[in-house]
Amino acid sequence: MNRRTLLESPIGPSPYARPIELYVFIDPLSEDCWSLQPLLRKLQVEYEQYFKLRIALRTPLPTMNLKCIPNNEDAKACDKTHSTFPSIAVKAAEFQGKRAGFRFLSKMLEYSFLKSRNVSSFSVLIEIATKINLDVDEFISDFSSQNVLRSLQVDLYLAKEMEVDKAPTFVFFNENIEDEGLKVGGLYGYDVYERILEELVGERIIPDIPPILEDLFQRFDTLSTKEIAGIYGISESSAERELKKRLLQQHVERIPFQDMTLWRKKQR
Repeated sequence: MNRRTLLESPIGPSPYARPIELYVFIDPLSEDCWSLQPLLRKLQVEYEQYFKLRIALRTPLPTMNLKCIPNNEDAKACDKTHSTFPSIAVKAAEFQGKRAGFRFLSKMLEYSFLKSRNVSSFSVLIEIATKINLDVDEFISDFSSQNVLRSLQVDLYLAKEMEVDKAPTFVFFNENIEDEGLKVGGLYGYDVYERILEELVGERIIPDIPPILEDLFQRFDTLSTKEIAGIYGISESSAERELKKRLLQQHVERIPFQDMTLWRKKQR
């Protein structure tokens, strides 16, 4: 699992030194990957200065008849479903930028595990792309392109080379490209990932001060009360009080579900 065999070209320069490369392999249809999201967001907020994140898909892709993929002409009215569509959609969204890919994945997980929508349906994926303000025509065009399928094949190749056999799996690499990656399959407590980062960095790691709440909502489309409390190190009741203040000021919107509450920036 040596990194030299995985990268065809050197990684471009970073605006600041981040000594760790972190690959996170996910399956968009796995409930564990929905549970992973709050942990990964907190890790990004606190320690992103130490690592470069790459989300890779670890989804079984059966031999697929390409005719099942909607073409540009009838795509917006398409009601086709396929088990590979969620993975293809994440890659198509990434073609509009890394952050667009993260936002699409987050919204897709929300649709699947909170709203119980069928994210294997192309029409639902179009709805998600519209909801997060992607260029829908570009999304449709990329969805049916060979480039997206090649991007998926790269992820599958990486999973094979890194011997990743389940999702979610974290694979950490340090600055020494001769060293083996450190693979962590499954989900563990947040402190486990902190300790791994610190061990690989080789010195004490200092968490960043989280941004103000308004900036947090600029980065993440929706956040739960529990997530916000965890990021700011406060109780859920304190987080809810602060959010209710912003609700009264019409800065945020509340989205209740059966067993949790999501918040998002007020839609103007």
